[in-house]
Amino acid sequence: MRRLDDTGPHPPTKGAGLRLAVLSRGPRLYSTRRIVEEARRRGLRVDVCDPMKFSLTISDGSVDVLHKGEAFSYDAVIPRIGHSITQHGVAVLRQIEQLGMWTANSGQGILQSRDKLHASQILARNRMPVPKTAYVRDIIDVEHAIEMVGGLPVVVKVTQGTQGDGVFLRHTAFEVRNLVQGLLLTGKSVLVQEYIAESHGKDVRALVVGGKVVAAMRRRARGREFRSNFHLNGTVEPVDLSPEYAEAACRAARVLGLNIAGVDLLEGANGPLVLEVNSSPGLEGIERASGVNVAGAIVDFVMEDTAFGDVDLDQLLRTVPGSGVLSLQLRNHPKMVGRRLNEVFASIPVFALSRGDRLVWNPDPEMQLRFDDVLVCYGELIQLRASLRKAMLSMPVESLGSESSVQSPASLSDHPEDS
Repeated sequence: MRRLDDTGPHPPTKGAGLRLAVLSRGPRLYSTRRIVEEARRRGLRVDVCDPMKFSLTISDGSVDVLHKGEAFSYDAVIPRIGHSITQHGVAVLRQIEQLGMWTANSGQGILQSRDKLHASQILARNRMPVPKTAYVRDIIDVEHAIEMVGGLPVVVKVTQGTQGDGVFLRHTAFEVRNLVQGLLLTGKSVLVQEYIAESHGKDVRALVVGGKVVAAMRRRARGREFRSNFHLNGTVEPVDLSPEYAEAACRAARVLGLNIAGVDLLEGANGPLVLEVNSSPGLEGIERASGVNVAGAIVDFVMEDTAFGDVDLDQLLRTVPGSGVLSLQLRNHPKMVGRRLNEVFASIPVFALSRGDRLVWNPDPEMQLRFDDVLVCYGELIQLRASLRKAMLSMPVESLGSESSVQSPASLSDHPEDS
């Protein structure tokens, strides 16, 4: 990783000449400027494009994107979409994705990270450590929410917010009720969250790029402020992340579908807690604190990864008429727990098994099923559903092997006209 003070010419790199667009409303903002500087040092053709200047056209069998009335055609796009224009910016980004252009973060990943409730749901489902959180829709739920997250004091926050906006610390039930009532009356969605006392006024920001932590810093609040955000006049300092914290940051970015992310971690008594994941992280504070050329790391990742793209596996496999993917969560079918895969499913093709933080492709038929396993099956959907229902009802194993029309993933190559 290049240091921030290394301003010499960048050696010729594979991918030089790449046409890069940065989606940003602020070409003079530090983060946007730094990305543009590093892209130009590497010989890339880079433009800053205002997301509000796009027009989208959808017609029978085609989609089109115009920027300031001109055709939009680039090899790669780095979205820097502000919270205030999330819906519009994601609509633009999705249209760009439909045209097959590579994007550093997907529209889906941005949406998932912007909604704090949705992000927490995904993180928790993937066994990521997060503070206890309660979603409150009525003032009568406040007492239960406080009890559920471990008692007072609690953090109250809105599901949509950035840079510490909409985050409050309250010490009494009366204060919590008044605050929640006011937020609900203004149409906000409200979360009540566990207060992590040992991490008061500080957190760790890890900058993840392409599945690796490229820089990290510790942020500290000033005075009586408990929010440590750099934009709230907090201080920043370098920090060496332990493997445990680095892995938590990388997993959080990964499960939310983000290639570039700022992951905020609380230093809890039992290890890291994922507080928030930012899909358009600011670069000024972390470059200043760490001395790492984070903008350069982002551009290098773009140049290395542009040839590849994320795939919606379910959508891809549905290109074969009548076929698709089904998942089965063993926690909903306890009769199957403890049995071997081939005992339950015989010839039904289980081409992946999710267990903990691992995904096992083509699992061994002798593998014993566990309570939290998730099985992923592919085939002709009508027959596949029928076969799975038989398995769920504990029908004889022999009856599960007679569905001749159930396909394996390899049979995709038998339908070139549909792919």
